[in-house]
Amino acid sequence: MGARRRLAHRGVLEVARPRDAGAVLFSWSIQWIAGWYANNVDPLAEKTGLFGYFLSSDFWNRSLQNWQYEFLAIASMAILSVYLRQRGSPESKPVGAAHSVSDKSG
Repeated sequence: MGARRRLAHRGVLEVARPRDAGAVLFSWSIQWIAGWYANNVDPLAEKTGLFGYFLSSDFWNRSLQNWQYEFLAIASMAILSVYLRQRGSPESKPVGAAHSVSDKSG
């Protein structure tokens, strides 16, 4: 029982699994190909090859902006969830309550 409880509380500190890295790489490669296509369709942009677009500042600018917004969204959700829980929000259970405990009204 104790070992199971310790594993359940690893949460945020858990090391990313290979499939998670694969999902990130897949997402990034789709963004790379879509950005390359959009760049080559634009009549004012310089036409480049797929690898040339990977080395371009346009790709890195768009990629880093996208990840910046993702991290901002995740960070704001984490901070707000901690804040709401500490403030005694009716939407969250008390700290340490069992999973079987639910809201009195529902």
